[in-house]
Amino acid sequence: MELEKFSPVGSSCEFEKDRHLWYLHMMYEILPSLYQDQEINRLTLAYFVISSFNVLDALDQVDKEGVVNWVLSFQAYPKTRSELENGQFYGFHGSRTSQYPQDDKGDLKYNGSHLASTYCGLAILKILGYNLSSIDSESILLSMRALQQPDGSFMPVHFGAENDLRFVYCAAAICSMLGSWDGMDQEKAKEYILKCQSYDGGFGLTPGSESHGGGTYCAVASLRLMGFIEDDHILKNSESSIIDLPMLLHWCLERQASDGGFQGRSNKASDTCYAFWIGGVLRILGCYSFINKRALHDFLLTCQSKYGGFSKFPGQPPDLYHTFYGFTAFSLLEEPGLKPICAELGISVIAPIGI
Repeated sequence: MELEKFSPVGSSCEFEKDRHLWYLHMMYEILPSLYQDQEINRLTLAYFVISSFNVLDALDQVDKEGVVNWVLSFQAYPKTRSELENGQFYGFHGSRTSQYPQDDKGDLKYNGSHLASTYCGLAILKILGYNLSSIDSESILLSMRALQQPDGSFMPVHFGAENDLRFVYCAAAICSMLGSWDGMDQEKAKEYILKCQSYDGGFGLTPGSESHGGGTYCAVASLRLMGFIEDDHILKNSESSIIDLPMLLHWCLERQASDGGFQGRSNKASDTCYAFWIGGVLRILGCYSFINKRALHDFLLTCQSKYGGFSKFPGQPPDLYHTFYGFTAFSLLEEPGLKPICAELGISVIAPIGI
């Protein structure tokens, strides 16, 4: 794609797919200097780029075999099966920075594999059509159980980290993609999620914390992946639901602000990414049609950068995170030329839900 094709002038009243592909190619070729302090999250950045190409139905512009081999190189392996019980997590590293070699005895003394990086690695592989049954899923799943805490939550690494709904979601998504729930105690995870529903219907990232768009998505998507929410018509059976559905729906719909965008919390500015985090919840609940789609469409276009990509707020520079979630938001809006999104997994493939 020729870089001279576009000039950074003005905003547009339509989704500019070609300009976005131009932006993605710049991100795909080299890690920009502004992202170098995030090198430890390189696999996550790659997830945003590759997933974005996929949503834009442009995976033919990616070296699939090269990306697959690169992602596979980040998986940590135990020396023996017995090491799966040593408390360490044998998932995917986020970058070479956190990937230390084995010592002279063959032991992986410094294992920095991370739950979120593992989700991103598996998602990339799934997007690219790699057969996930070919990887060492047993090491991932059995060692992941050590990350689950007595209250049902998950830590992302095997020591010294926070635990909240983000990592419950990562664990649920990993189990779903690998086709096995051996990696978690689902009942414990469910109980933790239920404790995170707040008085106003949304979910906080931890029990007792403020309702948050990201936390709400992680809660609802996890319950759906684990089979505790059976289908996208659950409001018809709300009386038998394990969560307060009417309050949840009210909280979600209240997040669409007067400018058409979605806010992540009450009294906050609209933000591109919540068009997916809240929108994805509403899609899972079978209630996406309740939003003002035209207003959301118009808001998102104000965050579309003249350089390609999307920004957090109107008028700001684009970034990979908000670019990807801008694309997924437009996919939920059924923008022509974009692939449909599996709302539960956050990727544009239709993956089997549950086991």
